[in-house]
Amino acid sequence: MPSVTVTFRIPRELKQRMDRLRGRVNWSEEVRRFIEKRVEELEQEEAIEELEKLIEQLPPAPRGAGAALVREDRDSH
Repeated sequence: MPSVTVTFRIPRELKQRMDRLRGRVNWSEEVRRFIEKRVEELEQEEAIEELEKLIEQLPPAPRGAGAALVREDRDSH
């Protein structure tokens, strides 16, 4: 998959600290993994919000429906 370059600013002191650790850490890979994980988390939150909206639109179940379904399930075994 082709890649693109993304630029962002960080404090100079943080960059200096990162430079000291350069041999131990692949910062590009670290940032890439963090962003991917965060995007997945945000997409999951969006999906949950959409599901909650759909659930709110459902009509309420008739009184006693839950008990009837449990009874039906127990009887089927």
